[in-house]
Amino acid sequence: MAITGIISAIVVGLIIGALGRLVVPGKQHIPIWLTLLIGIIAALVGSWIASLFTSFWLIVLVVQVVLAAIVVYAVAGMWSARHSRV
Repeated sequence: MAITGIISAIVVGLIIGALGRLVVPGKQHIPIWLTLLIGIIAALVGSWIASLFTSFWLIVLVVQVVLAAIVVYAVAGMWSARHSRV
């Protein structure tokens, strides 16, 4: 994979993370760096999952955003439970 491919995957992942956070209702009490990391991972895993079924870019995007939203929701619950005991 070329360096441009890695950079574009990171940029797309950052956007996917932000969209995933916007989809989840309410306020998420997780840091932005964690949201962006979730987005990068969701973009890679979502691309792989969607590629098993189709290569249509809109479906790939939807799978990535839904996956990011699910993970943001789960991590936000764990993060707030862990950090609210302070």
